[in-house]
Amino acid sequence: MSERRACFVIGAERTSVRYRSRRPDDAGLRERMRVLAGERRRFGYRRLHVLLRREGLVMNRKKTQRLYREEGLSVRKRRGRKKATGTRAPLLTVAVPNARWSVDFVHDQFTHGRRFRVFNVIDDVTKECLAAVVDTSISGRRVARELSTVIARRGKPGLIVSDHGTEFTSNAMLAWTEEVGVSWHFIAPGKPMQNGICEAFNSKMRDELLNETLFHGLDHARAIVADWVADYNAERPHSAVGYQTPAAFAAQLTAMGDRLHATEPFRRSPIAPAAQQRQTQPRTPASAG
Repeated sequence: MSERRACFVIGAERTSVRYRSRRPDDAGLRERMRVLAGERRRFGYRRLHVLLRREGLVMNRKKTQRLYREEGLSVRKRRGRKKATGTRAPLLTVAVPNARWSVDFVHDQFTHGRRFRVFNVIDDVTKECLAAVVDTSISGRRVARELSTVIARRGKPGLIVSDHGTEFTSNAMLAWTEEVGVSWHFIAPGKPMQNGICEAFNSKMRDELLNETLFHGLDHARAIVADWVADYNAERPHSAVGYQTPAAFAAQLTAMGDRLHATEPFRRSPIAPAAQQRQTQPRTPASAG
């Protein structure tokens, strides 16, 4: 059967049968996308698009999404966890660096089975990781020393938020807060989302680093974590700050006049209920997402 007859039978236009796509194959872009996806296995197409745009390879986000899908690079979703329920009441802070820090621990183990811990300190406004201390044992006195080191480098925060871990409720930490004059807020028991910014950072560290790396010893773990934190602050695009890097966002705040400084302590008890804190604290703009 001729092409003319076949098109007449099925009701198709002959121009559509003879059409040949003129779209470029984008071989170079596809190859670079595969390389980046291999280096950053837990990045989706949005963050890969930011990295590709930095290199001047692509400007259209929809094109990146199409090529990402065609290359079969979708991130495999891990098994979900139970979500917190109930009313959330985040603490209000001024949108300047050092207004509030969050601290927490994350755990992993070496290849020979011994466990280690990572003590993380996060600036809730700029989303920077201020410290990631790796050791097999971190006591309350060690936490106090590490926080003093960060304060000496960056300045005193207005508030520090944590859970009720024994390291944070120890006599050494209580004495340190009195000596330094830093307000400390403990979240409600069983409510980890009240410390959600640090929990989100721990989740990213777990997903992109700890689950992807075999640690052979303490020195190896410290080097790998330090490299990842440097990349997180200076290279990795963060969705909460408009896909800028935390360092670039902090520099932008500084350029706007909000210089890094030790903010005034909040006039409230560090362990007062959240409802009472909202009543006593003056109205200030909420921090960025």
